[in-house]
Amino acid sequence: MRKGIMAVLALYAGFSCIGANAMDLSLNDAVQKIVAESHDLKKADANLKKAQASLDVANSNRWFNIEGSATYMNLINVEKPLDSYNVKLPPEIGGLIPQLAGMGSIEIPDNIFMAGVTITQPIYTFGKIGNAVDSVRSAIKMGEYSKEMVSREVKYAAADMYWTAKMTDEIVKIARKDLNNARDAKRNIAVAGRANRGNLVKIESDIATKEINLSDAEFNRDTAHRMLKILAGIDVDEELNLTDEFPNEFPEMKMKKLTSTPEWQVLDQQVKMYESKASSQRANGYPTLAAVGSYNYTTMDRSFKHMFNENGSQSAYWGLALKVPIFSGGVNRANATVDAMNAEAARQDLDKSKKITAEKYRNAITQYNHLRDNLAGLENARDLAAKAYSFSRDRFAAGQTSAIELADVSAGLYQLDMALLNAKYKILMSAESVKKLGE
Repeated sequence: MRKGIMAVLALYAGFSCIGANAMDLSLNDAVQKIVAESHDLKKADANLKKAQASLDVANSNRWFNIEGSATYMNLINVEKPLDSYNVKLPPEIGGLIPQLAGMGSIEIPDNIFMAGVTITQPIYTFGKIGNAVDSVRSAIKMGEYSKEMVSREVKYAAADMYWTAKMTDEIVKIARKDLNNARDAKRNIAVAGRANRGNLVKIESDIATKEINLSDAEFNRDTAHRMLKILAGIDVDEELNLTDEFPNEFPEMKMKKLTSTPEWQVLDQQVKMYESKASSQRANGYPTLAAVGSYNYTTMDRSFKHMFNENGSQSAYWGLALKVPIFSGGVNRANATVDAMNAEAARQDLDKSKKITAEKYRNAITQYNHLRDNLAGLENARDLAAKAYSFSRDRFAAGQTSAIELADVSAGLYQLDMALLNAKYKILMSAESVKKLGE
C-alpha cells in the first residue's frame, strides 16, 4: 500500500513538473508571434518595396540622360588588303584643287577613333512622365493598404487559432468531468450494494462512450496546440499554457456606419492607378520637347601609336529637339482604352465591395450583440442543468431513479456546457470580425 501511494505521488509530481515548465502564452503574445512569422505579410512587404522601387524607375525619366560612345575602326583596302588605303584621284581634280595636281592617289589614314557624349534633358512631355509617376504612387498606396489588409487577416486568423486552442482545452476539461461523473455513479452503485444489472450495463456503456469523447477531445487539443505553435514559430515539443480565459461578460457594441476599409482604399487607388496609366498612354501620342547637347572627338592616322598626337578634331553642339510621333498604328489609343476599362472594372469592384463589406460589418455587430444578449439565458440554462444533474445524482445514489435518467440529465449538462463554450467563442470571433472589417 505504501509503495502504491509513493508511486501516485511520484506520478503527480511528474505532471506538476510538466505544468511548471509549460510556456505561458497570452492572446497578444500569440498574435504578435504569428504576425512576425507570417509568410503572407512578408510577401506583402516585398510587394510594397517592389512598388517603391518602381517609383524610382518612373522618376528617373524626369532627369537628364547621358550616353557615351567610343568607336575604333580600321579601314581595309579591298583590292590590296595588306597595303595602305589609297584613293586614286581622277586627272580633272588637279584643275579644281591645285594642291592635288600631279598626285595620282592619296593615302587615307586607316586607323580611326571616335568618342563622344550626348546629354538629353526632357522639358515637357504633355503628362507622359507625370501620369506614369502618379500611377506608380497609386500602386505604392495600394501596396500599403494591401499590407494592412493582410495584417488584419493574419491577426484575425491568429485570434481564431488561439481561441480554438483554448476551446479545445476547455472541451477536454468538460469531457473529463463528464467521464468522472459517470465513474462516480458506478462507484455509488458498488458502495450501496445495489448492483442492478440494467443500471450497470447503462453506466458501463456511458463510461465507454465518454472515454471516447475524452480521447477525441485530447486529440483535437493536441492538434490545435501543434498548429498554434507552428504558426507562432514555437517549438512543437514545447508545452503551452494559454493564459487568457474566456470572458464571463461582454460589453455592448454600438452600431455605426462604416466609412472606410483597407479593401476600399486598395480599390480606390487601383482606379486612380489605371486612370493615370490611361492618361500616360494617351500622352505617348503627343510631342516631346527636350534639350540636347553633344561633344565628339575624332582622330585618325596611318599608325595607331601616333593617332592621338596631333590629328584629333573636336565638335560640340546644344539645342532643343521636338520629337513628334506621326503614326503608330493606333497602339497608344488602344493601350489607353485598355487602362480606362481596367479603371472602370476596378470602380465597379469598389462599388460592390462597399455594399458587401458594409453588410458584413453590420452583420458582425448584430451577431455579436445577439449572442451577447442570449448568453445570460444560456448561462442560466446551464446552471439549472447542473442543479438538475445534482438532484438526479443524489436520487440515483438513494436508489430513487435509474441510470437511464441520470445519463439523460448528464448528457443535457454536457451539451449545455459545450453550447455555452461555443457561444463565447462565437462572440469573441464576431468581435474580431468587426475589428478586421472596420476602420
